[in-house]
Amino acid sequence: MGTFEHQKTVYDVFIERGFIEQVTDEPNLRQLLKGKVTCYIGFDPTASSFHVGNLVPIMSLAHMQKHGHRPIALVGGGTGLVGDPSGKDEMRQIITKREIRQNAGAQKKQFARFLDFSKDQALLLNNADWLTKLNYIDFLRDIGVHFSVNRMLATESIKIRLETGLSFIEFNYQLLQAYDFWYLFKHHDCLIQMGGSDQWGNIVAGIDLIRRLEGKQAYGITFPLMMTADGKKMGKTEKGAVWLDPHRTSPYDYYQFWINTDDRDVKRFLALFTFLPMEEVEKYGDLKGADIRKAKEILAFEATKIIHGDKESNKAKDASRALFSQGEGDEQSIPTKHMEREEFIQGIPIFKLFEVAGLCASGSEARRLIEQGGGYLNRKRVEKFDLLVKLEDFDEKNEILLRAGKKKFYRVKIS
Repeated sequence: MGTFEHQKTVYDVFIERGFIEQVTDEPNLRQLLKGKVTCYIGFDPTASSFHVGNLVPIMSLAHMQKHGHRPIALVGGGTGLVGDPSGKDEMRQIITKREIRQNAGAQKKQFARFLDFSKDQALLLNNADWLTKLNYIDFLRDIGVHFSVNRMLATESIKIRLETGLSFIEFNYQLLQAYDFWYLFKHHDCLIQMGGSDQWGNIVAGIDLIRRLEGKQAYGITFPLMMTADGKKMGKTEKGAVWLDPHRTSPYDYYQFWINTDDRDVKRFLALFTFLPMEEVEKYGDLKGADIRKAKEILAFEATKIIHGDKESNKAKDASRALFSQGEGDEQSIPTKHMEREEFIQGIPIFKLFEVAGLCASGSEARRLIEQGGGYLNRKRVEKFDLLVKLEDFDEKNEILLRAGKKKFYRVKIS
């Protein structure tokens, strides 16, 4: 890498990789990021695993650390007891403190794939440690006095929720998040809060609170809402969310999610979801026609490697190649269901197997898929949705291979 590369700040990296939606006070923020700074992002603790939709903020913390800054991943153990109305059209489920603690522990393992927590180079904090100790009257006097209800009502996330109904507990959320920013500023010298574009109002409220209480300047960065080229929310599939936890989304399925990326999204996703240098992103992202498969393989391999490591990523790649080329390769990573031999003596209608395998959400969806020519058994198109799958359909390894469309595979094995 040339000298210019070493002069790049993380802000330049964010700009060229497509991370930034809005920032506060850009000239001073750029200057600030030439030195060393502490930043934070808050994470919802209501699930025990992150999903692909959480990757942009997590990757941004990793980039901050790679450029010598100190990231704080803040688990919302306290705010999780309240529920954030931002970006939601209904009230969040409120969960117990015990569940939040367990989820935070599971999330830390996933953060550790991206961040080095040794020697306080990154911090994992839980806002329950300070929010649950607040005295309500003191909080109203010291913090609440600085908030204008009129300004809060003008916040986009609150305006949207007023139409469907906003509870008082959720209305308080902005005060609590602003307090978090002030607390981290005060105790950890944290100067930047980052988050999704729906967090803009909350971030600005925190900056304002720090200015009022401390007379100091803090900063905010928001990321764009991730939509795919066909207008869908990033990370959602017909089977639901794509999880980072291998027990909820297998490494093979995770790899398949990335390799099935729309051609129009490949370059953008290489920039956002891998650590490949930008010159490589440009090179692979500019591939066209049949060559774009190579770029998708690189995206899928690099994205899977970050979460699941080299070994699982290679296994998923081999399995994927074997299926697409019908050549040799390690097919062990293909999702597999073990069933009893007896079940196939009379035979099972193939549309039922597609439903059981999760290749289709329902029997009727499976029937439609097969009637439209998109269902395959052992690489041959299925002509009838009620075809009975029997013992003679299994190969010498006692396996059959199901396929929905071009890219979704599933193996059934009998014992």
